[in-house]
Amino acid sequence: MLRIGLLSDTHHFLDDNVFRHFETCDEIWHAGDFGNAQLAQRLSAFKPLRGVYGNIDGQDIRSLYPEKLRWTSEEVKVYMIHIGGYPPRYNPALKKELTADPPGLFICGHSHILKIMYDDKLQCLHMNPGAAGNQGWHKVRTLVRFTIDGKNMRDCEVIELGRRG
Repeated sequence: MLRIGLLSDTHHFLDDNVFRHFETCDEIWHAGDFGNAQLAQRLSAFKPLRGVYGNIDGQDIRSLYPEKLRWTSEEVKVYMIHIGGYPPRYNPALKKELTADPPGLFICGHSHILKIMYDDKLQCLHMNPGAAGNQGWHKVRTLVRFTIDGKNMRDCEVIELGRRG
């Protein structure tokens, strides 16, 4: 069983409350737009960190994290990319890949829109944790916590960090 802390779109800003909210997590996953390597280093010094780079990330992040990442967590196949879309409006290039080899959990960021929904066609849970940083048009900064237990994903919690700015 793994407890996951999921965030995205920090854009150079890391709220200290992230550490409190992710204290009970086993791993942290970041779905891109870190902003800088120092932010990633702070997270990885706290808990094991998986991440992908986003469209605003420079070479410092791109040299550490891939554009897309596939792995198995417990018994769940996970796919993470920064710009992915959402069911059924996935990024067109990505849609072929998802259809050919659907994950059990698809994670993306980019939109700054918190969205957790099930894709019946792909038999896949889609998660976008919204944006945890201060830059963007979102009004409230958000994170997600959840558990992967074997094949099951459960105990999903949306955490609001407060208003942007």
